[in-house]
Amino acid sequence: MRTKSTQKNKINVITLGCSKNIYDSEVLMGQLRANNQDVVHQEDGNIVVVNTCGFIDNAKEESVNTILEQIQNKEAGKVDKVYVTGCLSERYKPDLQKEIPQVDQYFGTTDLPQLLKVLGADYKHELVGERILTTPKHYAYLKIAEGCDRPCSFCAIPLMRGKHKSTPIEEIVKQAALLAREGVKELMLIAQDLTYYGLDLYKERRLADLLLELIKVEGIEWIRLHYAFPTGFPENVLQVMREQTKICNYLDIPLQHISDPILKSMRRGTTKEKTTSLLNKFRKEVPGIILRTSLIVGYPGESEEDFETLKAWVKEMRFERLGCFTYSHEENTHAHQLEDNVPEEIKQERSNAIMEIQSQISWEHNQSCIGKTYRCLIDRKEGVNYVGRTFMDSPDVDNEILIDATQNYLKQGEFVEIRVTDATDFDLIGVPLE
Repeated sequence: MRTKSTQKNKINVITLGCSKNIYDSEVLMGQLRANNQDVVHQEDGNIVVVNTCGFIDNAKEESVNTILEQIQNKEAGKVDKVYVTGCLSERYKPDLQKEIPQVDQYFGTTDLPQLLKVLGADYKHELVGERILTTPKHYAYLKIAEGCDRPCSFCAIPLMRGKHKSTPIEEIVKQAALLAREGVKELMLIAQDLTYYGLDLYKERRLADLLLELIKVEGIEWIRLHYAFPTGFPENVLQVMREQTKICNYLDIPLQHISDPILKSMRRGTTKEKTTSLLNKFRKEVPGIILRTSLIVGYPGESEEDFETLKAWVKEMRFERLGCFTYSHEENTHAHQLEDNVPEEIKQERSNAIMEIQSQISWEHNQSCIGKTYRCLIDRKEGVNYVGRTFMDSPDVDNEILIDATQNYLKQGEFVEIRVTDATDFDLIGVPLE
């Protein structure tokens, strides 16, 4: 029989998955702290909350393995309670309750008040926007909407996050002001779909209006846009991006594929011609814009011809930042009724081929940066280097710039003018201006 730990209750929140989950964990932790609970992030605690991801197979596997690891800790007496929340729990709660009954309780993505109650805390409405940041204190993710109304065939997000729901502009601005007072200088705006922002609340797309309000927040110096959908993109955002220096000339716009038959099967609502025209407009309207995208290879029915079309288009468009994923056959999605007929080894070969092309593009782009000077935000010191980022790069997913820490003294969270002296495929090397 296992023994109960003797330590005072400490709640350990473990976060898996995307930036939206990071945001949710930070809100949970902020509520717990306001209730005078002892809460930590991914450290030791006798009460564990696992905030799971249920998006694709690899993420689901990581989530299940983490839950099982915490159950082992519980059975060994290292942990008293294990609670599970987030997307995996929202999507598979009955299955999880059956397969892993040792978890004390499962919660979905909208069950924050119930989870807090079980943890001995009350949900405080007046705390909207207050969080415990798990990122370095100079940058933060700011979620401007929840859920998604798009019908993409491969995606399970609407099953886990529900319909699109925009957060009112004034509430987002209030959150941004609170973050700025805590020392945040860079905001990454996130949502399942930035493009749709405002349609549900205001009956029109209001992303540009939101940006014009956020740039007024004192202390915020960079604002970065993540996860825009190509169809219906509000083009007045481009003017704001071009004219307002606080808005980084950077856009994360997941495109998934470019072959027309695949786009149609994916239910993306666009074509190769329309997508290419949109991207060309971005580059014309915002000279020097950095475009990040993500692609899926191995979707059901993806022929060699479809893949060759994709490869040629990646070479043509020369995205500054690109990630590639292999298709994951997800239950209850529209694409699940199709035969998952591209073998795993072919999926991986295609992914590797895309990333090989992108590596060369990235190297050539980085070589073009040598000799130029950029305003960089210093994220951390790592070994003998300071590690920073230009406006071209978002944390964790993009390039970094390395500065010799044995020859220079820089402060985390400070902006510094850095001249690029060398470059690799995915990193820059530089020196501060005297």
